[in-house]
Amino acid sequence: MIIRSYRDLEVWKKSIELVKKIYIVTKGFPKDEIYGLVSQMRRAAVSIPSNIAEGKMRGHTNEFVQFLYIALGSGAELDTQLIIAKEMKYISEEESNIILDEVNHISRMIRNLIKALKK
Repeated sequence: MIIRSYRDLEVWKKSIELVKKIYIVTKGFPKDEIYGLVSQMRRAAVSIPSNIAEGKMRGHTNEFVQFLYIALGSGAELDTQLIIAKEMKYISEEESNIILDEVNHISRMIRNLIKALKK
């Protein structure tokens, strides 16, 4: 399959789905977290597909890889924030584990893409 656009990338599609889940789950957080943890989680989640898209559009493999590393960093931020949300009892352990699994899966996909691009 020829990748003409970032929209063709499965990792981009999965990270868009993750963003939607993060927006849904954070709706139930306490109102006093709207400018704290909710904002941080949403920005980290949005940053993943955004950096994949921006890197792909740069047109140079090295720049694409650089943006993929930024997306990985955003995934690590989100992973940490999900753990905090679980510890604060804003989300259940089950819900946290499901989303953490998705974040880890997307991170593996990004790492594999980086490896493929570096060859």
